[in-house]
Amino acid sequence: MFSDFKSINEVISRSSEFHPLREAVLRERVVQEFYDIFPELKTVAEPVKAHNDKLILRVENSVWKSELNFRKTIIIKKINKYIGSEVVKSIRFIT
Repeated sequence: MFSDFKSINEVISRSSEFHPLREAVLRERVVQEFYDIFPELKTVAEPVKAHNDKLILRVENSVWKSELNFRKTIIIKKINKYIGSEVVKSIRFIT
């Protein structure tokens, strides 16, 4: 009788109906753990939100906006490697 029961974690991680939820959790991890990935950016950039495949970062000024824009590909790769999934495909920088 009890062998049919599954843990919540098992249901969420395996059921296709929960795919949007899993993706949302991964995007939220990007925002919450951004400074774990990039501690050196703590004084110049702030993760605002991750929506769909895009991360929005608020940067201190236009100089940093330009500098981080040059590093965009590296930043995206490092985030996705840390998270273990391709959750970020682009970054939008705002001042």
